[in-house]
Amino acid sequence: MSQSAVIKLVQGSAVSELSLEELKEKLLHYRDQTALTGTQLDWDYAASAFPYTIESKQDDRWFYLQGTNPGYKYIIFGNGTDDPSSVQVVLPDGSTHGDKAKANELCKYLAKQLQAELTMFNGRTIYYNPRK
Repeated sequence: MSQSAVIKLVQGSAVSELSLEELKEKLLHYRDQTALTGTQLDWDYAASAFPYTIESKQDDRWFYLQGTNPGYKYIIFGNGTDDPSSVQVVLPDGSTHGDKAKANELCKYLAKQLQAELTMFNGRTIYYNPRK
C-alpha cells in the first residue's frame, strides 16, 4: 500500500507556489550541499546522502527519484491535486525502508527551506512556517 506526505505552502511560507522545476532545483541543491560536505570529509557522501537520479516522464505533473543503490527504489514528487501551493511525496508499492527514511529526510529539508507545513507519512504535522 502506497504512503503519502504533503508539504503545504501556507501564509508565511518563503514562496506561495512551487513549480516542479523549482522543486527539482531544490533537490539538486540538496545533492550539491551533501557533495560539499563529502569534500570536507574526504568521502563520497553525496552518493549515500542522495542515492537517486531524477527521472521524468512526459507528464508534467510529477517526476520520480530512481534509486541507484540496491536499498533504494522510488520516490514520487508531484504537485497536489490541482494545487500548485502543495507538494505531494508518494512512496509507491514496493518502496523500501530506505526510501521511506530518505523521503522523510527530504520532506523535512524541503519544508524547512520553504518554511512550510509538513504532514508526514504517519499523519503527524510539523510546522516550519512562522505562526503567530
